Amino acid sequence: MKCRFCGNILNKEFIDLGSCPPSNAYLSNEKEFKKEKKFKLIILICENCWLLQTQDFNSPNEIFTHDYAYFSSTSKTFVKHAKDYFNKISNYIKLNNQSMVVEIASNDGYLLQNFNKADIPCLGIEPTLSTASVAMKKGIPTLVKFFNSDLANQLVNDNYSANLIIANNVFAHVPNINDFTLGLKKLLKNDGVITIEFPYLLNLIKYNQFDTIYHEHYSYFSLTTINQILLKFGLRIFDLEELTTHGGSIRIYICHDQDGIDNIRDLSKINKFLLNEKEIGIQDINYYQGFQKKVLKIKNDFLGFLNEQKKNGKLVIGFGAAAKANTLLNYSDIDSDLIPFICDSSISKQGKFMPGNHIPIKSPDILRKVHPDYLVIFPWNIYEEIIMQNSFLREFKTKFVIPLPSLRIIE
Repeated sequence: MKCRFCGNILNKEFIDLGSCPPSNAYLSNEKEFKKEKKFKLIILICENCWLLQTQDFNSPNEIFTHDYAYFSSTSKTFVKHAKDYFNKISNYIKLNNQSMVVEIASNDGYLLQNFNKADIPCLGIEPTLSTASVAMKKGIPTLVKFFNSDLANQLVNDNYSANLIIANNVFAHVPNINDFTLGLKKLLKNDGVITIEFPYLLNLIKYNQFDTIYHEHYSYFSLTTINQILLKFGLRIFDLEELTTHGGSIRIYICHDQDGIDNIRDLSKINKFLLNEKEIGIQDINYYQGFQKKVLKIKNDFLGFLNEQKKNGKLVIGFGAAAKANTLLNYSDIDSDLIPFICDSSISKQGKFMPGNHIPIKSPDILRKVHPDYLVIFPWNIYEEIIMQNSFLREFKTKFVIPLPSLRIIE
Protein backbone atom coordinates (compact mmCIF):
# COMPACT_ATOMS: atom_id res chain seq x y z
CA MET A 1 0.00 0.00 0.00
CA LYS A 2 1.14 3.55 -0.75
CA CYS A 3 0.85 6.53 1.58
CA ARG A 4 -2.34 8.46 0.84
CA PHE A 5 -0.43 11.75 1.01
CA CYS A 6 3.10 11.32 -0.35
CA GLY A 7 2.85 7.99 -2.20
CA ASN A 8 5.65 6.32 -0.23
CA ILE A 9 5.42 2.52 0.12
CA LEU A 10 4.19 1.60 3.60
CA ASN A 11 6.07 -1.19 5.36
CA LYS A 12 5.82 -0.43 9.08
CA GLU A 13 2.83 -1.35 11.25
CA PHE A 14 1.77 0.80 14.21
CA ILE A 15 -1.01 -1.41 15.57
CA ASP A 16 -3.24 -4.32 14.58
CA LEU A 17 -6.66 -4.32 16.24
CA GLY A 18 -7.98 -7.37 14.43
CA SER A 19 -11.17 -7.42 12.34
CA CYS A 20 -14.38 -5.59 13.12
CA PRO A 21 -17.30 -3.86 11.38
CA PRO A 22 -17.31 -0.08 10.79
CA SER A 23 -17.78 1.60 14.16
CA ASN A 24 -21.16 3.17 13.42
CA ALA A 25 -22.67 0.24 11.52
CA TYR A 26 -25.33 -0.49 14.14
CA LEU A 27 -27.65 -3.42 13.51
CA SER A 28 -31.45 -3.11 13.58
CA ASN A 29 -32.32 -6.75 14.22
CA GLU A 30 -30.84 -10.19 14.73
CA LYS A 31 -31.39 -11.15 11.08
CA GLU A 32 -28.65 -8.70 10.13
CA PHE A 33 -26.03 -10.44 12.28
CA LYS A 34 -25.09 -13.01 9.62
CA LYS A 35 -24.80 -10.40 6.85
CA GLU A 36 -22.48 -8.17 8.85
CA LYS A 37 -19.23 -7.19 7.12
CA LYS A 38 -15.95 -7.01 8.99
CA PHE A 39 -12.73 -5.35 7.92
CA LYS A 40 -9.20 -5.49 9.28
CA LEU A 41 -8.27 -2.53 11.47
CA ILE A 42 -4.55 -2.01 10.98
CA ILE A 43 -2.65 1.28 11.20
CA LEU A 44 0.51 1.76 9.13
CA ILE A 45 3.29 4.34 9.43
CA CYS A 46 4.71 6.31 6.52
CA GLU A 47 8.44 6.72 7.11
CA ASN A 48 8.61 9.63 4.67
CA CYS A 49 5.90 12.09 5.80
CA TRP A 50 5.05 10.28 9.09
CA LEU A 51 1.34 10.09 8.42
CA LEU A 52 -0.31 7.25 10.34
CA GLN A 53 -3.13 5.70 8.32
CA THR A 54 -5.47 2.76 8.03
CA GLN A 55 -4.69 -0.16 5.80
CA ASP A 56 -7.71 0.32 3.57
CA PHE A 57 -10.36 -2.35 3.22
CA ASN A 58 -13.54 -0.30 2.84
CA SER A 59 -14.81 2.84 1.14
CA PRO A 60 -16.41 5.97 2.64
CA ASN A 61 -19.78 4.93 1.16
CA GLU A 62 -19.70 1.81 3.35
CA ILE A 63 -19.08 3.91 6.46
CA PHE A 64 -21.00 7.17 6.02
CA THR A 65 -24.36 5.68 5.08
CA HIS A 66 -27.82 7.27 4.81
CA ASP A 67 -28.74 6.02 8.30
CA TYR A 68 -25.50 7.13 9.97
CA ALA A 69 -26.21 7.18 13.71
CA TYR A 70 -23.76 9.70 15.18
CA PHE A 71 -25.47 13.00 16.01
CA SER A 72 -23.17 15.69 17.42
CA SER A 73 -25.99 17.42 19.32
CA THR A 74 -26.35 14.41 21.64
CA SER A 75 -23.45 15.65 23.78
CA LYS A 76 -24.10 18.84 25.76
CA THR A 77 -20.35 19.21 26.17
CA PHE A 78 -19.85 19.24 22.41
CA VAL A 79 -22.75 21.65 21.80
CA LYS A 80 -21.18 24.06 24.29
CA HIS A 81 -17.81 23.62 22.59
CA ALA A 82 -19.45 24.62 19.30
CA LYS A 83 -21.07 27.70 20.84
CA ASP A 84 -17.77 28.79 22.37
CA TYR A 85 -16.08 28.39 18.99
CA PHE A 86 -18.76 30.51 17.30
CA ASN A 87 -18.34 33.31 19.84
CA LYS A 88 -14.59 33.31 19.35
CA ILE A 89 -14.35 32.99 15.57
CA SER A 90 -17.09 35.49 14.72
CA ASN A 91 -15.12 38.17 16.55
CA TYR A 92 -11.71 36.84 15.54
CA ILE A 93 -12.32 37.42 11.83
CA LYS A 94 -15.24 39.89 12.06
CA LEU A 95 -17.99 37.92 10.37
CA ASN A 96 -21.23 39.66 9.35
CA ASN A 97 -24.29 39.22 7.12
CA GLN A 98 -22.12 39.69 4.02
CA SER A 99 -19.83 36.79 4.94
CA MET A 100 -20.04 33.18 3.83
CA VAL A 101 -19.33 30.31 6.22
CA VAL A 102 -19.01 26.75 4.92
CA GLU A 103 -18.74 23.79 7.26
CA ILE A 104 -17.55 20.45 5.92
CA ALA A 105 -19.05 17.47 7.76
CA SER A 106 -21.68 19.69 9.37
CA ASN A 107 -23.57 16.72 10.87
CA ASP A 108 -26.89 17.78 12.44
CA GLY A 109 -26.18 21.52 12.45
CA TYR A 110 -24.88 21.56 16.02
CA LEU A 111 -22.36 24.28 15.06
CA LEU A 112 -23.88 26.12 12.08
CA GLN A 113 -27.07 26.78 14.03
CA ASN A 114 -25.12 29.49 15.88
CA PHE A 115 -24.21 31.27 12.63
CA ASN A 116 -27.74 30.81 11.34
CA LYS A 117 -29.26 32.47 14.41
CA ALA A 118 -26.82 35.38 14.04
CA ASP A 119 -27.88 35.92 10.39
CA ILE A 120 -24.43 35.04 9.10
CA PRO A 121 -24.90 33.20 5.77
CA CYS A 122 -23.75 29.60 6.02
CA LEU A 123 -23.76 26.30 4.16
CA GLY A 124 -23.31 22.80 5.50
CA ILE A 125 -21.79 19.94 3.51
CA GLU A 126 -22.72 16.58 5.03
CA PRO A 127 -22.75 13.19 3.24
CA THR A 128 -25.07 11.39 5.68
CA LEU A 129 -28.76 12.03 5.03
CA SER A 130 -29.83 11.11 8.57
CA THR A 131 -27.88 13.97 10.16
CA ALA A 132 -28.23 16.44 7.27
CA SER A 133 -32.03 16.14 7.45
CA VAL A 134 -31.97 17.31 11.06
CA ALA A 135 -29.82 20.31 10.09
CA MET A 136 -32.18 21.25 7.26
CA LYS A 137 -35.15 21.13 9.65
CA LYS A 138 -33.30 23.78 11.66
CA GLY A 139 -33.23 25.97 8.55
CA ILE A 140 -29.56 25.37 7.77
CA PRO A 141 -28.83 25.05 4.02
CA THR A 142 -27.09 21.68 3.61
CA LEU A 143 -25.67 19.76 0.65
CA VAL A 144 -25.86 15.99 1.11
CA LYS A 145 -22.54 15.27 -0.57
CA PHE A 146 -18.93 14.34 0.09
CA PHE A 147 -16.60 17.34 -0.19
CA ASN A 148 -13.89 17.25 -2.86
CA SER A 149 -12.17 19.59 -5.32
CA ASP A 150 -14.90 19.17 -7.95
CA LEU A 151 -17.57 20.25 -5.48
CA ALA A 152 -15.35 23.19 -4.47
CA ASN A 153 -15.23 24.31 -8.11
CA GLN A 154 -19.01 24.05 -8.34
CA LEU A 155 -19.49 26.09 -5.16
CA VAL A 156 -17.13 28.83 -6.36
CA ASN A 157 -19.05 29.03 -9.63
CA ASP A 158 -22.27 29.36 -7.60
CA ASN A 159 -20.80 32.26 -5.56
CA TYR A 160 -20.16 30.25 -2.41
CA SER A 161 -16.49 31.19 -1.99
CA ALA A 162 -15.92 31.16 1.75
CA ASN A 163 -14.68 33.73 4.24
CA LEU A 164 -14.55 30.89 6.75
CA ILE A 165 -14.28 27.15 6.15
CA ILE A 166 -14.81 24.93 9.17
CA ALA A 167 -13.47 21.38 9.04
CA ASN A 168 -13.80 20.03 12.57
CA ASN A 169 -12.91 16.37 13.09
CA VAL A 170 -13.26 15.59 9.40
CA PHE A 171 -9.68 15.66 8.06
CA ALA A 172 -9.12 12.22 9.59
CA HIS A 173 -12.24 10.91 7.82
CA VAL A 174 -10.94 11.65 4.32
CA PRO A 175 -9.30 8.88 2.25
CA ASN A 176 -8.13 11.26 -0.50
CA ILE A 177 -6.34 13.91 1.56
CA ASN A 178 -4.73 15.59 -1.44
CA ASP A 179 -7.97 16.20 -3.33
CA PHE A 180 -9.74 17.31 -0.16
CA THR A 181 -7.01 19.85 0.66
CA LEU A 182 -7.03 21.11 -2.92
CA GLY A 183 -10.78 21.67 -2.50
CA LEU A 184 -10.14 23.76 0.63
CA LYS A 185 -7.66 25.88 -1.31
CA LYS A 186 -10.09 26.48 -4.16
CA LEU A 187 -13.09 27.32 -1.97
CA LEU A 188 -11.29 29.82 0.28
CA LYS A 189 -11.47 33.54 -0.51
CA ASN A 190 -8.16 35.39 -0.82
CA ASP A 191 -8.45 36.81 2.69
CA GLY A 192 -10.40 33.86 4.11
CA VAL A 193 -9.64 31.57 7.03
CA ILE A 194 -9.90 27.81 7.50
CA THR A 195 -10.09 26.21 10.93
CA ILE A 196 -9.42 22.52 11.36
CA GLU A 197 -9.78 20.59 14.60
CA PHE A 198 -8.24 17.15 14.88
CA PRO A 199 -7.38 14.70 17.68
CA TYR A 200 -3.67 15.06 18.37
CA LEU A 201 -1.53 12.02 17.55
CA LEU A 202 0.88 12.67 20.42
CA ASN A 203 -1.99 12.41 22.91
CA LEU A 204 -3.21 9.19 21.31
CA ILE A 205 0.22 7.65 21.87
CA LYS A 206 0.97 9.21 25.27
CA TYR A 207 -2.40 8.34 26.82
CA ASN A 208 -2.98 4.98 25.08
CA GLN A 209 -6.11 6.23 23.30
CA PHE A 210 -6.29 3.26 20.95
CA ASP A 211 -10.09 3.26 21.07
CA THR A 212 -10.04 6.45 18.95
CA ILE A 213 -8.78 4.23 16.13
CA TYR A 214 -11.55 2.99 13.85
CA HIS A 215 -12.35 2.64 10.16
CA GLU A 216 -13.87 6.12 9.93
CA HIS A 217 -10.50 7.59 10.85
CA TYR A 218 -8.34 6.99 7.81
CA SER A 219 -5.50 9.19 9.16
CA TYR A 220 -3.91 10.27 12.47
CA PHE A 221 -2.06 13.57 12.53
CA SER A 222 0.88 15.25 14.16
CA LEU A 223 1.29 18.96 13.48
CA THR A 224 4.42 18.13 11.49
CA THR A 225 2.50 16.03 8.99
CA ILE A 226 -0.59 18.21 8.65
CA ASN A 227 1.69 21.21 8.12
CA GLN A 228 3.39 19.41 5.21
CA ILE A 229 0.03 18.61 3.62
CA LEU A 230 -1.22 22.19 3.81
CA LEU A 231 2.02 23.71 2.50
CA LYS A 232 1.93 21.41 -0.53
CA PHE A 233 -1.35 23.06 -1.58
CA GLY A 234 -0.38 26.67 -0.88
CA LEU A 235 -1.93 26.96 2.55
CA ARG A 236 -0.21 27.91 5.81
CA ILE A 237 -0.96 27.67 9.50
CA PHE A 238 -0.86 31.07 11.19
CA ASP A 239 -2.21 30.21 14.63
CA LEU A 240 -3.16 27.23 16.79
CA GLU A 241 -4.63 26.35 20.15
CA GLU A 242 -4.89 23.22 22.25
CA LEU A 243 -8.33 21.83 23.07
CA THR A 244 -9.62 19.28 25.56
CA THR A 245 -12.10 17.68 23.14
CA HIS A 246 -11.66 14.04 22.11
CA GLY A 247 -8.98 13.44 24.71
CA GLY A 248 -6.84 16.33 23.52
CA SER A 249 -7.15 18.03 20.14
CA ILE A 250 -5.56 20.89 18.24
CA ARG A 251 -7.35 23.66 16.39
CA ILE A 252 -5.31 25.23 13.62
CA TYR A 253 -6.03 28.50 11.78
CA ILE A 254 -5.09 28.49 8.11
CA CYS A 255 -4.89 31.01 5.27
CA HIS A 256 -3.48 31.18 1.74
CA ASP A 257 0.29 30.97 1.86
CA GLN A 258 0.97 33.93 -0.44
CA ASP A 259 -1.95 36.36 -0.37
CA GLY A 260 -3.61 35.36 2.89
CA ILE A 261 -4.33 37.47 5.93
CA ASP A 262 -1.45 39.31 7.55
CA ASN A 263 -2.93 40.49 10.84
CA ILE A 264 -1.24 37.70 12.80
CA ARG A 265 2.33 36.82 11.91
CA ASP A 266 3.61 35.46 15.24
CA LEU A 267 4.57 31.91 14.36
CA SER A 268 6.48 31.22 17.59
CA LYS A 269 3.72 28.99 18.97
CA ILE A 270 3.62 26.89 15.81
CA ASN A 271 7.41 26.64 15.62
CA LYS A 272 7.51 25.60 19.28
CA PHE A 273 5.05 22.78 18.59
CA LEU A 274 7.01 21.60 15.56
CA LEU A 275 10.30 21.70 17.50
CA ASN A 276 8.74 19.77 20.37
CA GLU A 277 7.54 17.06 17.98
CA LYS A 278 11.00 16.79 16.47
CA GLU A 279 12.63 16.47 19.89
CA ILE A 280 10.10 13.84 20.99
CA GLY A 281 10.97 11.83 17.90
CA ILE A 282 7.85 12.09 15.77
CA GLN A 283 10.05 11.43 12.71
CA ASP A 284 11.77 8.41 14.24
CA ILE A 285 10.28 4.93 13.90
CA ASN A 286 11.39 4.10 17.46
CA TYR A 287 8.82 6.56 18.84
CA TYR A 288 6.00 4.32 17.62
CA GLN A 289 7.31 1.01 18.94
CA GLY A 290 5.70 -0.67 21.92
CA PHE A 291 2.20 0.78 21.49
CA GLN A 292 0.67 -2.63 20.71
CA LYS A 293 2.03 -3.99 24.00
CA LYS A 294 0.44 -1.12 25.98
CA VAL A 295 -2.90 -1.70 24.26
CA LEU A 296 -2.78 -5.42 25.05
CA LYS A 297 -2.38 -4.60 28.75
CA ILE A 298 -5.47 -2.34 28.68
CA LYS A 299 -7.43 -5.13 27.02
CA ASN A 300 -6.31 -7.73 29.56
CA ASP A 301 -6.96 -5.45 32.55
CA PHE A 302 -10.48 -4.66 31.34
CA LEU A 303 -11.26 -8.30 30.57
CA GLY A 304 -9.92 -9.32 33.97
CA PHE A 305 -12.16 -6.78 35.69
CA LEU A 306 -15.28 -7.92 33.79
CA ASN A 307 -14.64 -11.62 34.40
CA GLU A 308 -14.08 -10.98 38.10
CA GLN A 309 -17.39 -9.10 38.40
CA LYS A 310 -19.23 -11.88 36.57
CA LYS A 311 -17.69 -14.45 38.92
CA ASN A 312 -18.85 -12.36 41.90
CA GLY A 313 -22.38 -12.03 40.53
CA LYS A 314 -22.12 -8.29 39.91
CA LEU A 315 -24.08 -6.48 37.20
CA VAL A 316 -21.95 -4.41 34.80
CA ILE A 317 -23.73 -2.15 32.29
CA GLY A 318 -22.14 0.05 29.65
CA PHE A 319 -22.90 3.69 28.87
CA GLY A 320 -22.26 5.30 25.49
CA ALA A 321 -22.64 3.24 22.31
CA ALA A 322 -19.81 5.25 20.77
CA ALA A 323 -17.21 4.35 18.19
CA LYS A 324 -14.73 4.19 21.06
CA ALA A 325 -16.81 1.45 22.67
CA ASN A 326 -16.88 -0.60 19.50
CA THR A 327 -13.10 -0.54 19.07
CA LEU A 328 -12.49 -1.58 22.68
CA LEU A 329 -15.23 -4.21 22.80
CA ASN A 330 -14.44 -5.85 19.47
CA TYR A 331 -10.69 -5.90 20.06
CA SER A 332 -11.30 -7.45 23.47
CA ASP A 333 -13.94 -9.96 22.22
CA ILE A 334 -16.46 -8.73 24.80
CA ASP A 335 -20.15 -9.47 24.22
CA SER A 336 -23.43 -9.46 26.14
CA ASP A 337 -22.22 -12.31 28.35
CA LEU A 338 -20.07 -9.77 30.24
CA ILE A 339 -22.00 -6.56 29.48
CA PRO A 340 -25.73 -7.36 28.99
CA PHE A 341 -26.56 -4.00 27.39
CA ILE A 342 -25.29 -0.48 26.78
CA CYS A 343 -27.27 2.71 27.41
CA ASP A 344 -27.07 5.63 25.00
CA SER A 345 -28.83 9.00 24.94
CA SER A 346 -29.09 9.03 21.15
CA ILE A 347 -32.57 7.92 20.06
CA SER A 348 -31.12 6.84 16.70
CA LYS A 349 -29.12 4.08 18.44
CA GLN A 350 -31.68 2.88 20.97
CA GLY A 351 -33.25 -0.49 20.15
CA LYS A 352 -30.34 -1.44 17.92
CA PHE A 353 -27.32 -3.68 18.46
CA MET A 354 -23.65 -2.81 18.63
CA PRO A 355 -21.67 -3.86 15.55
CA GLY A 356 -19.53 -6.95 15.91
CA ASN A 357 -20.34 -7.87 19.50
CA HIS A 358 -24.15 -7.43 19.11
CA ILE A 359 -24.71 -5.99 22.57
CA PRO A 360 -28.21 -4.43 22.77
CA ILE A 361 -28.49 -0.64 23.06
CA LYS A 362 -31.13 0.79 25.38
CA SER A 363 -32.34 4.15 26.63
CA PRO A 364 -30.66 5.49 29.80
CA ASP A 365 -34.16 5.55 31.33
CA ILE A 366 -33.71 1.88 32.17
CA LEU A 367 -31.12 2.86 34.76
CA ARG A 368 -33.99 4.22 36.86
CA LYS A 369 -35.21 0.63 37.20
CA VAL A 370 -32.05 -1.42 36.84
CA HIS A 371 -29.29 -0.33 39.20
CA PRO A 372 -25.97 -1.83 38.08
CA ASP A 373 -23.08 -2.44 40.42
CA TYR A 374 -20.80 -0.87 37.82
CA LEU A 375 -21.47 1.51 34.93
CA VAL A 376 -18.70 1.46 32.32
CA ILE A 377 -18.34 4.83 30.60
CA PHE A 378 -16.98 4.25 27.11
CA PRO A 379 -16.84 7.92 25.95
CA TRP A 380 -14.18 8.67 28.58
CA ASN A 381 -13.60 12.11 27.02
CA ILE A 382 -16.95 13.27 28.45
CA TYR A 383 -17.05 11.03 31.53
CA GLU A 384 -17.77 13.94 33.89
CA GLU A 385 -20.91 14.85 31.93
CA ILE A 386 -22.10 11.23 31.99
CA ILE A 387 -21.44 10.78 35.72
CA MET A 388 -23.40 13.96 36.41
CA GLN A 389 -26.32 12.73 34.28
CA ASN A 390 -26.38 9.48 36.25
CA SER A 391 -25.43 10.75 39.70
CA PHE A 392 -28.69 9.30 41.09
CA LEU A 393 -27.06 5.86 40.79
CA ARG A 394 -24.76 6.70 43.69
CA GLU A 395 -27.79 6.20 45.93
CA PHE A 396 -27.69 2.55 44.85
CA LYS A 397 -23.91 2.24 45.39
CA THR A 398 -23.18 2.08 41.64
CA LYS A 399 -19.52 2.64 40.80
CA PHE A 400 -18.38 4.27 37.56
CA VAL A 401 -15.67 2.62 35.47
CA ILE A 402 -13.35 4.47 33.06
CA PRO A 403 -11.48 1.87 30.96
CA LEU A 404 -8.88 4.18 29.37
CA PRO A 405 -6.09 5.31 29.44
CA SER A 406 -5.93 2.82 32.31
CA LEU A 407 -8.70 1.14 34.29
CA ARG A 408 -10.15 3.51 36.88
CA ILE A 409 -13.11 3.11 39.25
CA ILE A 410 -14.93 6.16 40.60
CA GLU A 411 -17.27 5.74 43.56
